Amino acid sequence: MTYPKALARSALLLGLTVVVFAQFLVTVLGACLILIQPGIASRRLTNRWRAMFGEWLGRVIPVPYLRAPEPPRPDEEGLYRHDTQLYRSPRFPAYMARIDWFTKDPALARDLRWQWQFPFAVLLIIPIGLPVAPWAVRAVAAWSACLLRPADAPRKARVRRTDRVLLAWARCGFLVLSAAMQVALFAVTAVLWTFGFGLGLVFLIPLGLTHFRWLANLRRSYASWAGVAIERPYTPRRRPELREDGMYRVGRTLYKTENWAQFNANWQWVWHDPASWRDLVWLVADAVVVGVVAGIPVVAGIYGAWGLALPWLWTELFDAGWSRWYGAFDGNRPLGLTIGLVLVAGALALAHPVLAFASRWTALLLRPTAKEELRRRVARLTETRADAVDAQAAEVRRIERDLHDGAQARLISVGLTLGAIERLMDTDPDAARKLVAQARETSQTALTELRDLVRGIHPPVLSERGLPDAVRALALDTAADVTVTGRLPGRLAAPVESAAYFAVSELLANAVRHGRATTVMVHIVHGDGRLRITVTDDGEGGADPSRGTGLRGIERRLGTFDGTLAMHSPAGGPTVASLELPCALSSPKTSTS
Repeated sequence: MTYPKALARSALLLGLTVVVFAQFLVTVLGACLILIQPGIASRRLTNRWRAMFGEWLGRVIPVPYLRAPEPPRPDEEGLYRHDTQLYRSPRFPAYMARIDWFTKDPALARDLRWQWQFPFAVLLIIPIGLPVAPWAVRAVAAWSACLLRPADAPRKARVRRTDRVLLAWARCGFLVLSAAMQVALFAVTAVLWTFGFGLGLVFLIPLGLTHFRWLANLRRSYASWAGVAIERPYTPRRRPELREDGMYRVGRTLYKTENWAQFNANWQWVWHDPASWRDLVWLVADAVVVGVVAGIPVVAGIYGAWGLALPWLWTELFDAGWSRWYGAFDGNRPLGLTIGLVLVAGALALAHPVLAFASRWTALLLRPTAKEELRRRVARLTETRADAVDAQAAEVRRIERDLHDGAQARLISVGLTLGAIERLMDTDPDAARKLVAQARETSQTALTELRDLVRGIHPPVLSERGLPDAVRALALDTAADVTVTGRLPGRLAAPVESAAYFAVSELLANAVRHGRATTVMVHIVHGDGRLRITVTDDGEGGADPSRGTGLRGIERRLGTFDGTLAMHSPAGGPTVASLELPCALSSPKTSTS
């Protein structure tokens, strides 16, 4: 990219800041008014920017939107359904289906995030990057491509090394802006507390601890730039308890009105939450530490780039003599250019380490405390234990129903047939022999149903051979080509083996039934006190635990043992499901056969 072309594109980016921000406002307003036409128009416009940035970067940025829903079809009565309501005309169900399609598309959130951040990114990078305009334009284009690409696209295959370095340096600039904003927000907190404690405006005091949570949450999400995941540590919001006498209770205090009770509940929730005070410490300490650390590569990059460009701009544009500046050294242009190159190279080299340090520092201040993590774990285990009890009760009812409707009915039929045989033995031997054959067939069917029922409760091969061999046996009954790798040096506890086995069984069934996969790979390994199973298929993808009862069932089953399920299933595949269960291995059991 030549320098004149880069300057033209820089001017175009500066002009687009107004267009993109107006596009953001129109999209948000349309969503608030339940109008999708502005959003569809915004998508078309965003596709133009996506194509433009892809052309600048020399690659294609895939369009991430979900496929539009098909027109609704009438049922047997000629009615059209939407949710739980039936309509005579397809217009309203079709419109509501398009609203659901538009608002529930994950790409919408990514588009909106890019639209409101784009003006700030351009105004931060382009003006100060004019001396190195080609790099600055590529930095904006690479950052936009990262946000506008599909969420599940592999980043390493789409972003070149140079773009990643420039993107890391630009992110350091965002951290500097965040530090400056934290100073302003701390000043707001000081003002709120001054009025709250000094003038008795108590409703301002909790606001002084919560008005900057949005920035803290944003910084928690930015920690993922260096691969650090930080959960939000806030305790659940308190609600006043309505008593039988009509009073509202908050702690040990009773209130007559709900509004005043809710205010005091919010007060106690904010004031007694340790995360509120940790946020306040972060607001002050992070502004100093990250502002200084992230400012080093930012200032060095800007100063070095300006030093590289100033001698040429000064002499070419102003036709003046040599200017004495930091790198001039009384007219020593080569030495000045060398120092500028060293500063720019050092700034780019420091960008990734600075991001890693900032992420770890943010995690140190903003991650949940050990007590909060323990409380969340207890709450999760309590919920999963309750789900396990409900699932166990449902399983018992299923077994009772299967026995009652299947094997029990067939055994009763066998008994009645034997009675008829006894009566016909002497009078009609031929009919008795036919009934004997019928009874034998019925008993075999009952035996098959009992074996299937027992296999559904706990497969015998799982007890005899262990989890890897049980999964291999399961793979033989799967329509797809399933490859099972890995081994376990010992045996797992029976409940853990059962949970892992049925979780893999459900994933294989989903891969074939919903994903239409033809090849599936299952890898089983145990290490560091954890069982890890990875199921990868070449199906159509699009699996989402929040929309699938089967996947939610797997999460509940694993959650009983403090296990987790992680899904990576982009539209079009492949789907990768990772199971993890904390467990220990015992000595291997040998088969009795």
